[in-house]
Amino acid sequence: MTSRRFQSSCQIAVVVLLLALLIPPLTAASSGKCRLVRSLRDEIASYRPVVERVLSYVQDKKGYKGRTWAALSEFTDMFGSRLAGTSNLENSIDYMMNSLRAENLDNVHAERVMFTGWQRRKENAALVKPRFKNLAMLGLGGSVSTAPEGIRAEVVVVTSFDDLSNKSSQVSGKIVVYNQPYVSYSETVVYRSMGASEASKYGAVATLIRSITPFSLNTPHAGHQSYSDGVKKIPTACITVEDAELLNRMYNRGTKLEIFLKMDSKFFTNATSRNTVAEIKGTTDPDKIVLVSGHLDSWDVGQGAMDDGGGAFISWNSLVVLKNLELRPKRSIRCLLWTAEEEGYIGDFLDDLYLVL
Repeated sequence: MTSRRFQSSCQIAVVVLLLALLIPPLTAASSGKCRLVRSLRDEIASYRPVVERVLSYVQDKKGYKGRTWAALSEFTDMFGSRLAGTSNLENSIDYMMNSLRAENLDNVHAERVMFTGWQRRKENAALVKPRFKNLAMLGLGGSVSTAPEGIRAEVVVVTSFDDLSNKSSQVSGKIVVYNQPYVSYSETVVYRSMGASEASKYGAVATLIRSITPFSLNTPHAGHQSYSDGVKKIPTACITVEDAELLNRMYNRGTKLEIFLKMDSKFFTNATSRNTVAEIKGTTDPDKIVLVSGHLDSWDVGQGAMDDGGGAFISWNSLVVLKNLELRPKRSIRCLLWTAEEEGYIGDFLDDLYLVL
């Protein structure tokens, strides 16, 4: 994301947040359309000068403009990857706590989060028959290891779970390669999260899953996966779009494929991290909470600038903008910077919290 697009996101977030804080709840009409009474429309219109003031402030080249982008850049350069359970993440949380306190936000504190951590160690994959080719790969979060000597097995390539089911009699003892077409992230990511478990049901010894992305420069993508209850846990990793397509073409020609896979990962129980919290107390309804959030952790193979450094920094800087402009909301606004999201939404309280307007 460019700095211009990032700054636009900041502006939109602040304005939408401001309106959420200032106006009362909306009522949906029976037709499914939102219809506002005249008094409410007039109230919303009355906030135009405030909205323009906010926009002017965040676009001011001599003032706030670029501040969130610069802060995020410094943060990611300083701490790099922030996998849950590492000192990088804990040091970054300390840094963020100090930053929030320096802005004189309300109720700045940390909340302890416990989880089972996962660490990637040595891993590699290669096509070994009919020719040798190294395969760029990344073990998926939560994957078990192979045996120390690795796995060498014949390959079955599938393009969907239905295709896997149709080829189920061929899967036992094989490595299943998923070459599913990319539809959208939400629809396609199910292959990453469930691919290993589905293949394990038919006796697969490992899975390699096409990275969940519409674009690739031979770049595998990290991500989390979970094993279904009752299935044998098998090693699983992502490979690149290019290699998935290559293996699919060769397989469809009837070429016998064999792959060597070696993965070594470590689990550690009772790991701890922290969610970070800051607020601006509301004036008339302080017990009603408007929540903005993002997560500070990232995968170990990147710096998490936009997943989710951008979301985290936009969230807490929304509070900073309102405070700097001395705009006290009617309801309290709470910024929650949560932890261990990449390991399965562990620090994510969003399922348990709700927005009260």
